[in-house]
Amino acid sequence: MIKQNSLYVPVGEGHQLHLRHIYHGQHSGPAVLFIHGAVENGKIFYTQSNKGLAPFLASQGYQCFVADLRGRGDSKPAISKGDTHGQTESIVEDIPAILQFITAKTGNRPQFWVAHSWGGVLLNSVFARFPNEIEHVSACVYFGTKRSLYNRHPEKLLKANLIWYTLAFWQVNKHGYLPAKRLKWGSDNETRKSHAQSVQWAKRLPWVDSDDGFDYAAALKDRALPPTLHIAGVKDKALAQPIDIKKFMAESGTGIQEIVVYGRRYGHQHDYDHINMLTHSAARHDQFSDILAWFERFGQVPSV
Repeated sequence: MIKQNSLYVPVGEGHQLHLRHIYHGQHSGPAVLFIHGAVENGKIFYTQSNKGLAPFLASQGYQCFVADLRGRGDSKPAISKGDTHGQTESIVEDIPAILQFITAKTGNRPQFWVAHSWGGVLLNSVFARFPNEIEHVSACVYFGTKRSLYNRHPEKLLKANLIWYTLAFWQVNKHGYLPAKRLKWGSDNETRKSHAQSVQWAKRLPWVDSDDGFDYAAALKDRALPPTLHIAGVKDKALAQPIDIKKFMAESGTGIQEIVVYGRRYGHQHDYDHINMLTHSAARHDQFSDILAWFERFGQVPSV
């Protein structure tokens, strides 16, 4: 039986990060950390009725920890106009605090890291800042992760150039934060700072932190990161085409990296896009099954 419960990790001044613990019965298999992307939260990875990637992996014996970053999902308090935190805090404070919490609970660092979209940028940024974490991770899987956008598809011009780079700033100035959920631009909101910082990197500007000038690209240039499987969808035209993902792979160190594009033309059951690569019912037969093989190739195999 798959079980779920909510845990909370204290960070910053009065913030509580929500961590959804999803596991099989009393089993305590290898831990998997899940990090969502921008204008999203951890529910991209699960439903309370046990659909999605995290319950799927839990059914195979993995112990899953799905994070809601600061102010998102069930983290407390929700994002408001007075918030000053951004992606730097996610990299330097939130994710390290989550790793410490999981270690205290399970006795080990998470063996596998999984991310959707911008979450993969945050995780590789953690590897750059805290290279000692690399030795604890057997493998990573990133769904539709890119840092900078290089494709010129019309949908990209609409969603990135017009909405994210232009209209979103108007909304932020009006409300003090980006109300992306109300605008139906995503499943959750963003702070002024997190939006501005993500725009900077998406526009192909250097992978450098706007807070303290830390150069992530330089830190990773000659460093081998854990083996990483990059998942792309044939219908993901705007936010993570293979050209965008491959550019991110090129600046993510010297380790093993593979990209697989999922769609009917490649023998898969569905033509996946940026969101349903994680939410479509057929994914368990396509990319979810391939994730199991990736984990088994590089890490410990749980016994259910």
